[in-house]
Amino acid sequence: MGLEARLVEFAELLRQGGVRVSSAEVEDAGVALQAVGLEDRTSVHAALSTTLVKRARDRETFDRIFDLFFSPTHGLVRELDRSLARKLEDEGLLQEEELDRLVAELARLKEGMSPLAGALLAGDGASVASLFRGAALQFDFSRVESALEAGFFSRRLLSAAGFGAARVDLAELDRRLEREGLSAAAREVVSRELSARLRAVEEAAREFVGARVRLARKRRSEPTLAFRPFADLSREELERVQVAVRRIAERLRSRLVEKERHRRRGRLAVRRTLRKNMAHGGALFDLAFKRKRRERPEIVVLCDVSDSVRHVARLMLLFVHTLQSRHQGVRSFAFVSDIGEITDAFREAEAERALDLAIAGKAIHLYGNSNYGRALSLFVRDHIAAVGRRTTVLVIGDARNNYNDPAVWALEEIRRKARRLIWITPEPEEAWGTGDSEMLRYRAAVSQILVVQSLADLEDAARRIVSY
Repeated sequence: MGLEARLVEFAELLRQGGVRVSSAEVEDAGVALQAVGLEDRTSVHAALSTTLVKRARDRETFDRIFDLFFSPTHGLVRELDRSLARKLEDEGLLQEEELDRLVAELARLKEGMSPLAGALLAGDGASVASLFRGAALQFDFSRVESALEAGFFSRRLLSAAGFGAARVDLAELDRRLEREGLSAAAREVVSRELSARLRAVEEAAREFVGARVRLARKRRSEPTLAFRPFADLSREELERVQVAVRRIAERLRSRLVEKERHRRRGRLAVRRTLRKNMAHGGALFDLAFKRKRRERPEIVVLCDVSDSVRHVARLMLLFVHTLQSRHQGVRSFAFVSDIGEITDAFREAEAERALDLAIAGKAIHLYGNSNYGRALSLFVRDHIAAVGRRTTVLVIGDARNNYNDPAVWALEEIRRKARRLIWITPEPEEAWGTGDSEMLRYRAAVSQILVVQSLADLEDAARRIVSY
């Protein structure tokens, strides 16, 4: 397995442990490893932790997974420190003639041998560990609850790694050595060593499964705040989440501002630039740009603030408020049954005051049940001019329509005018279409649906919003 593939696998294991790792950070880790080399374990650890760990609370998880993944054979197959022939030679267990026969027979068998058998004979613990990692991708270790189940998964791991084929290959080696005239005493020495290596692999599989199970249990029992559902958070945790929500919105806003700066400047006008600089002998002192006319807003947000999504709506409105501040490319609307614009309130008021205005019904009437069809129809009637060919429209809500007319046509009209129409919902996919949910009907009219139930989901959604 190449370095790049191993890094991708390591990053996926970190993500399973709750550490946020992006593809760009994996690339940075590869560059760092090329710079420091792979010989010194401490340098490898420093390079990877610097590029992949962003939060202090992830350090312990990183260290544990690093030890699991990058220790020689994960610290599991300790007996495989030398090849079979080298060990027998170093310990003087075979005569020189018998050792030569063994080496010759191993060379003849090598091509048709299973990968696990080859690794055992070569003393290649790293390859054994790699086979375990590949086999482990088939299993969900978070389901393991007891020692009996752990033993069952260990046997399944061994089977998937090719343990059965390895035993057959090693038995064939013994028969070949007998046919070559190796003495019974010499074959007994080889057999004892091969049996020890097979037992070591079995023990390694148990330890490997145990380590994965402990990691899965730790994540299950100690979920990080990033992965906790918004609805389950305490008041204190919500306050911490609000700080993180602002940071995510700040990063997204910075990206949008940078895009707007380049757009306002326009693209380089090559012919006009060359004409302007003819007097300078061709040196490009003065650049000319193709100016672009002012466009409609980049992002239009329609947020349901009804009781059913109130816990999510407040956090999403905080996200929108932070995103909109000091950036003119965002217009915001709140709705239950009516729909009202809250752009000015979000621009002029501090976050808490602006949220209160939106949630408390200052912009719209909150008395009544959610009616997505009516709200979408009113938006098309009164505000569709806000949507243009560069606009991303975000609809935030659970699509619970109280059995009213869903007005799918209105959503289709918004989609036709916009560049993209993204629906952000707090409900998982299995809840779509149940009861009064119209999400299955709306799904066909939108570009993308993002499920946002936690801080990690919101961060991923923010990244997707600007990835165009």
